[in-house]
Amino acid sequence: MAKILRKGYTTGVHTSFAFIFALQSFMATKTLSKAFTHKMDNDDLDVTKGCEIVVTISDKKKDLKLNKIAHKPYIIGSLELYAGIGVGVVSKEGLKPPKGYPAINPTPLQSIANIYSDLYKDEKTPLYCSVSVTDGEELAKQTANAKVGVLGGISILGTTGFVKPVSADAYLDSIRTELGVAKANGYNQAILTLGNSSFTYAKEHYDEMQIVEIGNFVYDALEIVDNIGIEKAIFICGIGKASKVMQGCKNTHNRFGSIDFVDLQEQIFNELEIWVDIEITKTVKGISLQLKELNLLDEFYAMIKQKTEEKMTAWFENLNIEVKVLK
Repeated sequence: MAKILRKGYTTGVHTSFAFIFALQSFMATKTLSKAFTHKMDNDDLDVTKGCEIVVTISDKKKDLKLNKIAHKPYIIGSLELYAGIGVGVVSKEGLKPPKGYPAINPTPLQSIANIYSDLYKDEKTPLYCSVSVTDGEELAKQTANAKVGVLGGISILGTTGFVKPVSADAYLDSIRTELGVAKANGYNQAILTLGNSSFTYAKEHYDEMQIVEIGNFVYDALEIVDNIGIEKAIFICGIGKASKVMQGCKNTHNRFGSIDFVDLQEQIFNELEIWVDIEITKTVKGISLQLKELNLLDEFYAMIKQKTEEKMTAWFENLNIEVKVLK
């Protein structure tokens, strides 16, 4: 029997939980109050799984320990909400939280505002609040936060409130965020990479802000590029992945299909007038070695590049697409 994967709550939901308890505690004691929560376990591959979220509320701003990067608070009635230690500050345009404010997404921010208006009726007494994540600065190093302009910690995220277990949604959201930041900061050329070699190549030739690692999500990434209005996509990958896309694979993970070597053999014959032996090898690398011995390797790579560009352009006719196939 297949294991049923567990959902979990987002950092935004946990922050809302902690905010309720911290606010209730302050209302009862009228002194500095803190509430702690740990992001519940689930079956998602998430660096924040198990992290400790801390909400602090006081009537004195000096009681708060804040992210050292200067930032503005969110103003919610008489409440000022700051980024505490381990929660990032937004330094670039293109994210949902505005530049210069704590990296707290609109949904959890609205949840906090609703809780505050429901529970706290003393509009004359100003309150100060920080949201912190223990070791958040270290956790953020495992994410793309610094690249997209979230500095000094992680983001407080959430849309539906639930983390879907091991889903593609988080990866696609990350691609969407990185491309959105690139667009907002003046880049009209997106560099899409598949694999470590292509990412290393891209960093040597392009600005890092415009480079996005897209995993196997070829079609989805191009669709995001098209939707947000970036004019050109440069797709960088190895010969194997390019061959898959050339044959129509929209996602290059093995579970979505393998290379059709009979079709590849026929295309090579039609274009290069050579009949490669696919019985001695079932890899594109093996075919490449055969063609290299015949001094046809460059022609083979040029063929794959052209046909991959044609396939992608057929998917997105209005998008300028260039393919770079690395040897």
